[in-house]
Amino acid sequence: MSFPRSRYLVLFVFFVLAGCAQFDPPRKPAKSAIPSLGLIPVQYAQMPDWRRDNHAESFGAFLRSCTKILKQPINQQLGKDGFAGTIGNWQQICRAAHEFNGGISPDNARRFFESWFYAYHLTDNGRNDGLITGYYEPELRGSRRRTQKYHVALYRRPPDLVSANLGQFRKDWKGREVAGRIKNGRLVPYANRASISRGALKGKGLELLWVDNAIDAFFLHIQGSGRVVLDSGEVVRVGYAGRNGQPYFAIGRDLVKSGAISKENISLQTIRAWLERNPGRAAALMNKNKSYVFFRELKGQDGPIGAQGVALTSGRSLAVDRKYLPLGAPIWLSTSDPLTNRPIRRLMIAQDTGGAITGPVRGDFFWGAGDQAREAAGRMKQQGQLYILLPRSVKRPYLS
Repeated sequence: MSFPRSRYLVLFVFFVLAGCAQFDPPRKPAKSAIPSLGLIPVQYAQMPDWRRDNHAESFGAFLRSCTKILKQPINQQLGKDGFAGTIGNWQQICRAAHEFNGGISPDNARRFFESWFYAYHLTDNGRNDGLITGYYEPELRGSRRRTQKYHVALYRRPPDLVSANLGQFRKDWKGREVAGRIKNGRLVPYANRASISRGALKGKGLELLWVDNAIDAFFLHIQGSGRVVLDSGEVVRVGYAGRNGQPYFAIGRDLVKSGAISKENISLQTIRAWLERNPGRAAALMNKNKSYVFFRELKGQDGPIGAQGVALTSGRSLAVDRKYLPLGAPIWLSTSDPLTNRPIRRLMIAQDTGGAITGPVRGDFFWGAGDQAREAAGRMKQQGQLYILLPRSVKRPYLS
């Protein structure tokens, strides 16, 4: 959620489950562990259940992405090595989409996508199966003032935090970011989670809100955005404002390595249960994740803000690896529901990214808010396939 989700780097994500995701990954390519994007042209009839989806829901999410696309330089290239064309190719489509001011039917939305886009099956080193995880918008209890009950701070972005988009310096660093602070004219690492938890930012007036549970705050950092319900009944939506630049560490991986939780049972739910059962060890484990997220209050938003800078749509927004795939692109997803094992086949819009979302066939499904969303996101580590829609005006790419 501009995570690195500054949700440039995390949205995340469900990224305590980065660990989870990395414990049970799709089979690795035999010859190379380095992701390699491939595109196979397909007909819409070849994409499973294409005609059964309610494309009007995705059309609404796509319109949100268009608000950003229409403001970008027309010559800006999209996707790895520019395979998705330029912003100019996409702006033509966005202008056509905005002509549907009064809404659009599911069938007309489907025909819109078919008439403006070609479809391609995404592969990684020749494999079309990848990992699909999930994330959600958590809900916490909090206050605008510190009290005995509300004692865990959510911090604003510090004014001395400096971040840089490395893609502006080298083309092969596209999609990467570095953050720190300036000391004696040099960029140095910012305080890590343990230092901040011990009070490195105390007394600087950076407290945005106070919440009642350190574990809840930790998972909010992982997700990158959420809602805080105050005692007055006011609901404050908070979003990603920056990251300290320290490395992300999936604590689930550590719990599996130590034997505390089996690889088969690792999930948001089992990780949280372990932290609650072991209060004396929980802080030390959470501090192994040196990455720390700063927040801002979001007003007048319909949902959490993703890396593209637009509100996410429950069940229609997908986090992808922006080193390979462009934000705003329609992505056909074929996977399964982690709770029912029923197929999930629908058109998503790439609107977010995350620290654990790596590779061209890798997605993070935004489930929305609430108990069911938390349950599904926490357990999701499914195999899936992705298809990207590219403007017909782009010269048809063939990547290996």
